Amino acid sequence: MKNLLPSRNLALRMNLFDTVRTLGSATVLAASVGCATDPNRPSLTDHRQPGPAVGHAVGATVGAVGGNAVGAVVGVAEGAAVAAKFPFNNTRRVVRQWRQETTSDGRVIQVPVDIEVDAYGRPITAAKSVSK
Repeated sequence: MKNLLPSRNLALRMNLFDTVRTLGSATVLAASVGCATDPNRPSLTDHRQPGPAVGHAVGATVGAVGGNAVGAVVGVAEGAAVAAKFPFNNTRRVVRQWRQETTSDGRVIQVPVDIEVDAYGRPITAAKSVSK
């Protein structure tokens, strides 16, 4: 005759499954209840009463602190990404200046002189001199 009682492993697995299901349901319920935070809409509780007022204040504080903490982490990550990218910035800027020169036949012409500059406008290379 077989033992009709479930084994101990099956009972433990069922208890674990029930626990996970209960925690998941509680999380979904808490998340869905927490989404209704518009103060202009009527709610299930009166925010003028001490309990709901304290709960609302605590919830707003926890939300603000959590939001600022997450914002700080994101800000640090974005700053680190920009700082890591900065040495690899090879954008070239060229400033063109015009110089007057006189040709051998006496005409005065404009000659372009290109100067490569950095992000602050300082010349990177010396201007090329034109030999006469």
